[in-house]
Amino acid sequence: MTLNSESPSTSNRDWFFPSQSFNVPRSPARRFFSPYPRTTTSFQNSSSNFTSPLAVPRTLRRRISHRRRIQNSAGATTDEIGGNSNDAVLIQSEDCPSSGNKRTTSAHKKYTDFVRWRMACVIAMVVMCFTSLLHKNFSLQYQVSDLQDEFSTLNARLRHCNISDSIDIIDSTPEHNISSASLKITALILSLMMLSLPLVFIKYMEYISNVRRQLDNTTEELSLNKRLAYRVDVFLSFHPYAKPLTLLIATLLLISLGGLALFGVTDDSIADCLWLSWTYVANSGNHTNSEGIGPRLVSVSVSFGGMLIFAMMLGLVSDAISEKFDSLRKGRSEVVEQNHTLILGWSDKLGSLLNQLAIANESLGGGTVVVMAERDKEEMELDIAKMEFDFRGTSVICRSGSPLILADLKKVSVSKARAIVVLAEDGNADQSDARALRTVLSLTGVKEGLRGHIVVELSDLDNEVLVKLVGGDLVETVVAHDVIGRLMIQCARQPGLAQIWEDILGFENCEFYIKKWPQFHGMQFEEVLISFPDAIPCGIKVASSGGKIILNPDDSYLLQEGDEVLVIAEDDDSYAPAPLPMVQGGNLPKNLIIPKTTERILFCGWRRDMEDMILVLDAFLAHGSELWMFNEVCEKEREKKLTDGGLDISRLANIILVNREGNAVIRRHLESLPLESFGSILILADESVEDSAIQADSRSLATLLLIRDIQGNEMQIRGADLYLCEGEELSFYEVLLRARQRREIVIGYRLANAEKAIINPPAKTERRRWSVKDVFVIIADKE
Repeated sequence: MTLNSESPSTSNRDWFFPSQSFNVPRSPARRFFSPYPRTTTSFQNSSSNFTSPLAVPRTLRRRISHRRRIQNSAGATTDEIGGNSNDAVLIQSEDCPSSGNKRTTSAHKKYTDFVRWRMACVIAMVVMCFTSLLHKNFSLQYQVSDLQDEFSTLNARLRHCNISDSIDIIDSTPEHNISSASLKITALILSLMMLSLPLVFIKYMEYISNVRRQLDNTTEELSLNKRLAYRVDVFLSFHPYAKPLTLLIATLLLISLGGLALFGVTDDSIADCLWLSWTYVANSGNHTNSEGIGPRLVSVSVSFGGMLIFAMMLGLVSDAISEKFDSLRKGRSEVVEQNHTLILGWSDKLGSLLNQLAIANESLGGGTVVVMAERDKEEMELDIAKMEFDFRGTSVICRSGSPLILADLKKVSVSKARAIVVLAEDGNADQSDARALRTVLSLTGVKEGLRGHIVVELSDLDNEVLVKLVGGDLVETVVAHDVIGRLMIQCARQPGLAQIWEDILGFENCEFYIKKWPQFHGMQFEEVLISFPDAIPCGIKVASSGGKIILNPDDSYLLQEGDEVLVIAEDDDSYAPAPLPMVQGGNLPKNLIIPKTTERILFCGWRRDMEDMILVLDAFLAHGSELWMFNEVCEKEREKKLTDGGLDISRLANIILVNREGNAVIRRHLESLPLESFGSILILADESVEDSAIQADSRSLATLLLIRDIQGNEMQIRGADLYLCEGEELSFYEVLLRARQRREIVIGYRLANAEKAIINPPAKTERRRWSVKDVFVIIADKE
C-alpha cells in the first residue's frame, strides 16, 4: 500500500501520531478509554489475509490506506462507541468484584502458599546439600592430610625395611580410605535427615490442615494435628504398656541416630559407634573423653537426649510406684480370699459385730473378715484400730467401694464368701432399707453365683417383705429395731432376762448352733433332749418345711432325714451325742397354774414402732393392766401416729393406755410420775434423736440415772417355784424332764445367792438340793 499526498491532515496526524489502539498495551485486568477512534476491528479484518500477524513488519502495519479509513469511519465510530460502553462495563465490574473474583483471589492465595512451601523445601534441601558438600570438602582435606602423613610414614618404614612393593600398598590404601569416607558422609547425612524428618512431617501436617480448612470453610472439621494428637492420647491411655514401649522406641532411635552420627565424624566402626552411643545415653559423663569438634558436638547431643530419656523413665517408674501405693492405700486392690465373712456397709454396730466374729473364729484359729464401705480405707482401718478388743487371730481387711457396683463386689470375692452381712445405714429408715434392697439386687446379679447365705439388717418391719421377695430363700432378714423392742418388753417383764439374752446371743458363753446328726433319724425329740451331755437341744430345723425352725417341739416328734437339731452349747465343736442316760422325770408340784396379775409399765420416750410394742404387751399382760407413755409428743399426735401405724386403740383387750407429756431428762417432770408403782420401766431411744446413736444413748443414760436417784434403790430380780419343792434333791436332767410336762425347756438356772445365771450347766446328771428361791431359765411358747 502507498500513502496519498493529497490526504487530509488527519492522515498526516495518524501517520506521525498513530492510534492509541496500536501503541498502548492492553492488560486483561484493567482497560482505559481512548480519545481516538478504535480501529481494532477493521485492522483485524484487514489483516486476516496474512498467515500470521506476527510475521507482518511494523512499518507495513502502520501503512493503512486512507481510503479504507474513510470507508470504515462509520463502522469504526460505531465500534468506538460499543468499545467505550464495554470498557465502562469492565471498569464498573472491577470496582465491584463479584464472588468469582473472590474465589480467584482465594485460589491465588492457595497457590502462593503452595509456591512458598515448595520454595522453603527447595531452600532446605539446598542448605542440606551445601552443608553436606562443605562437610565433605573439609573431610576430604582432612583425609588428604592424613593420607600424606601416612604416606610419609609408610615410605620411611619401607626405606628402613627395604621393602620393594611399597608402591602397591600405598596405591591401595587411599582407595580404601576414600570408600570409608564416603560411607561415613552417607551415615552423617542419613542421621541428619532422620532427625529433621519429624519436623518436616509436623510442618507438612500443618500445611495440609490449613489447605483443607481454606478449601472447606462451611464445615467445622478438626485439623490433622488435633486428630493425630487425639490418637496418640488414646493409644497412651488405653494400652497399659504404651508408655514403656514408647520410651523403649525413643531410646533405640536415639542410640541409632547417635551411632550413625558418631560413625560419620569418627574413624570407629559402626558397632563401636553404636556401643559408644549407648554409653552416652546411659551415662552422660562419658562424653568428656571426646576429641574434636564433630565428636564432641554429637556426644553432647546424645548425652542431652539420654538425660531426657532418663528423666522420662524416672517419671514413669515413679508414677507406677505411686499409683500402686495409692491403689493399696485407697483399697482398690482385689481380695483373694475364700470362706471369708463379707460385711457390706458401715454403721455403729460394726464394732460389736467384729468382736463377736473374732470370738466365734477363735476355735478355728482365726478367720478373715472383709469390710467394704463407701469410705476411705485409711479412715476405716483407723476406726477399727480404735476398737479396744482382741481380734483373737482374726484378720480384718478393709476395701473402699460401693456394694451397688458389681465390679466392686467382685473385687472382694463375693462369690467365694462364706457369709455376707448387709448393714443398715444410720439415718432415715426408709432410705436405709431402700439401699439394702438395691444391695440385695446387686448380689443376686453376680454371674458366678453365691456360695454363702446373705443376712440383711433392716430398719423397718414393713420393708421385710420386699427384701425377701427379691432375695428369696438365699436372704435372711433381721429387723434390729423390732427385735430390740421385743427383747426390751421381755426383759421388762422378766427381770434378769437381759443378762440371759446377752449370754445366748453373744459368743462369750453359750450360743445357738444347728447341726445335722444322722444317728437321730427316727428318734423322738424326748430322747434327743437328753442325748447331749454338753448341750441342750431346744428346737428342730425341719427339712421338709424348707428349713423352718420349730422351737420346743412335741416330745413325740420323730426326726426325719435331713432334719437338724438346734442346741445351746459352748462352741460348735464342744458337744456330741452320747448314749441315753437312765433318768426319771418324776411329777410336778400340784400348784401348776399361776394366775396373772395386773401390771403397770412405763414407757419413757417414743419409738417409731410403738404400735408393735403395744400389741406385744397386750398379748402378754393380764386384763386391766396399764401402759403409761411418757414423752414429748402431744396426745393428739400420738393417737394419729398409732392409727397410721395400724393400731386400733379401741380393740386393745388387756391394757389401758395412759398418756403423760413431759421431758424424760428433766427431774421435775419425772418426779410427777408415780415411779414406785411401776413394775417395769422401759427407757426408749427417742425418735427425735434416733439418727444420732451417741445423742440417743446419752439421753437414755441421763433418764436412767434420774429414775434411779428418784427411786432411791435398784430393782430386785424375782423368781418363782414351778418345778420342785423346797429342799428337793434333783439332777438337772430330772428338772429338764419335769419341765417338759409344761412343754417347757430349761436351759439354765440362777441360784438364790448368785449374781449371774448359768446357761447350759455342766454335770447334768449330778444331783443337788434346790431352793424355791432359785430361778430357772426356760424356753416356752407362752407364759
